[in-house]
Amino acid sequence: MTDAALAARLAEGAGRIACDLRARGEHSGKALCDAGDAAANRFLCDAIRSARPDDGLLSEEEKDNHERLSKRRVWIIDPVDGTREYGEQRADWAVHVALCVDGVASVGAVALPGLYGGVVLRSDAPRPLSAMANPPRFLVSRTRPAAEAQAVAAEFGGELVPMGSAGAKAMAVVRGEAEIYLHSGGQHEWDSCAPVAVALAYGLHCSRIDGSPLVYNRADTYMPDLLICRPEWAARVLEAVARLSRGD
Repeated sequence: MTDAALAARLAEGAGRIACDLRARGEHSGKALCDAGDAAANRFLCDAIRSARPDDGLLSEEEKDNHERLSKRRVWIIDPVDGTREYGEQRADWAVHVALCVDGVASVGAVALPGLYGGVVLRSDAPRPLSAMANPPRFLVSRTRPAAEAQAVAAEFGGELVPMGSAGAKAMAVVRGEAEIYLHSGGQHEWDSCAPVAVALAYGLHCSRIDGSPLVYNRADTYMPDLLICRPEWAARVLEAVARLSRGD
C-alpha cells in the first residue's frame, strides 16, 4: 500500500471510530473529547507503527519522542483536530494523517467525518479547483479570529467565514468554500501538516505569513502562523501582511 493510500485509510478509519464513539452517547462534554481523542490516537499510532515501523511518529496525543528528529520520514497526526467542535456535535472537525519527508509535508489525508457521508481529501487524488469568489472569503477561528486576517479582509472587502478546526478551514479552501486561510494565533505541526500536504497537491499556496516555507519535524513543534490560499491571491495577501507588520 502506498503512503498516500495508507494515510487516507487511516484518516477515514479514525474518523469512523470517533463518530461511532460519539453516537453511542456514553460520554459528553470534555469526557467525550478526551475519549474520542484517545480512541482515534490509539488506532492511528498502532496502525502506523505496524505498517511503517522504521518511520518516526509525532502525535498531538502522545508524549513526543525526539528520536523522530533523526528520521527522514516522520508521520505527523492529529487524531481529532477541533475537539471542541467534535464535542459540540458540529461538523467542522477533522482527522489529520501526514507524512513529512526531510521536513516537507509530502503526503497527507484529511478526513471530515462530520460531513454527510464523511469526506476524505488526499494528496494523491487532487481535483481541479473551483471558481473563485471575488472579493475573497477568509476562513477565521470561531473564537479568536486573527487580527491580520481581519485587517486584510477589510482591505480587500472580503468576507470573514468563522469555522472550527484548522483542518476544516484549510479543506474549505481546497473545496472551494473560501479563498484564503490566514492564521497568526499559533499552532503546532500536527495542526497543519496534513492540510498543507493536501493543499499543495491541489495547487494552493502554503507558507508562513512572511512568505517563508513551512518546515516540519522540528524539535519545537510550535508554528506561529500559516497562510493557505488560492495562488491568485498569495502575492497580494503576503504584501498586505508585510505592510501591516511594518505599520504602513
